[in-house]
Amino acid sequence: MTKVEVVFIPSPGLGHLTSTLEFAKLLINRDNRLSITVLVIKFPNTGGETIKTISSSFDSENLHVINLPDCAHVSSTSDVGNSVNTLIETQKSNVKEVVSNITAKGKLAVFVVDMFCTTMIDVANEFGVPSLVYFTSSVAFLGLILHLHTLLEDNSEALRLSLKQDELDIPCFANPVPTNTLPTLVLRKEWESSFFNYGGGLKKANGIIVNSFHELEPHAINSFLEDPGLRGLPVYPVGPVLNLETKPKETVDSDNIIKWLDDQPPSSVVFICFGSVGAFDKDQVREIACAIEKCGTRFLWSLRKPPPNGTMGPASDYPLSDLAAVLPEGFLDRTAEIGKVIGWAPQVQVLAHPATGGFVSHCGWNSTLESIHYGVPIATWPLFADQQTNALELVSELKMGVEIALDYRMEYDVGRDYLLTADKIEKGIRNVLDKNGEVRKKVKDISEQSRKTSLEGGSSYTCLGRLIDYIVNQV
Repeated sequence: MTKVEVVFIPSPGLGHLTSTLEFAKLLINRDNRLSITVLVIKFPNTGGETIKTISSSFDSENLHVINLPDCAHVSSTSDVGNSVNTLIETQKSNVKEVVSNITAKGKLAVFVVDMFCTTMIDVANEFGVPSLVYFTSSVAFLGLILHLHTLLEDNSEALRLSLKQDELDIPCFANPVPTNTLPTLVLRKEWESSFFNYGGGLKKANGIIVNSFHELEPHAINSFLEDPGLRGLPVYPVGPVLNLETKPKETVDSDNIIKWLDDQPPSSVVFICFGSVGAFDKDQVREIACAIEKCGTRFLWSLRKPPPNGTMGPASDYPLSDLAAVLPEGFLDRTAEIGKVIGWAPQVQVLAHPATGGFVSHCGWNSTLESIHYGVPIATWPLFADQQTNALELVSELKMGVEIALDYRMEYDVGRDYLLTADKIEKGIRNVLDKNGEVRKKVKDISEQSRKTSLEGGSSYTCLGRLIDYIVNQV
């Protein structure tokens, strides 16, 4: 049987890479005619061994992972967007070389490029094949980006005036969108050029694959069919695409965490975790600690150390000798009976545990989908990128989250946001643990649908079948 070759190009970063690999695995498990090659791009000197370990665990007969050469002259800076764009451009020649070897062996069908790698569509065009974008955020966020891009194309001055208002009407949202919850990409100084290129890159695709599902975002998905400007752009909601490996990493810490949860009552623990890059300064850490003490609830807190000021990069674990210094004096002793402060957290395993009753989260889309899958309500505390929009959607549109904040953001090029006070954090923790609340009931309902949608007959199963038919028909 002749294989149909597909090239995947994820953005730099573990979150995008892991989601891409999971989606690639989903495709080849569904149809063994597909042969997928994932081209891994990474920043120099950032997590190379971790990326190689993850990549090698996915490599199989029909799924091949190739780590592209480092581009030593490209550095990771506080300006994430420019760093990524420069790196992607620099890697085009390496991509061409690898794809030339692939075309010599089989029939190349399509490129699947990450939402931040749309410049690679130019390379696909050189090989005469269509491109699909793999969009690792929500359908609502996709619709927001495309709608604002259309407004910018049609009348940039009118859009500038609209952004000075308190709210905007966006077709993919049923309710008005507060302008302070728009993505930072739109709020930066001199944003129009980069945003114009980004939105235009998405529109150059032959279709967009979204890690979401119809039962979760029916209004946003239907808005694409009702918008004359977007009706011709196929959208494939095939999610949730998740790595739900329930066995934690084989480390002493993960074993201790799960054992501690085993001793807690059902739905009694609030899990506080802000992803791989979420970390706060000492003042904000102390407000969180104060809120935890006021609540008196059981807690599991993934407390991470931020990178040096003005730099980007993953958070790290505090050395034990430094942990007490960043917390209020005596906090660890006073809360020893009800909680646990940890560094890295086995997030999927914690969310899957019956003792976990609520999740204080940065609202990254992968974390959001994981929490929904396990029926754990979210208290929203966004930090970067699309997270403010995700938080708004959870609270205002989906009624599946409670608010700690919607407009908090800490991108270094726009300045840190305000200090969230202990009272506001405490209120969010209490609300997210409400066992009889409407939010918990809604999350439990969508959790069931999340588990069914990828099974035969489900909406995501059907949509994935249409996507595979499209890919195969290209050759």
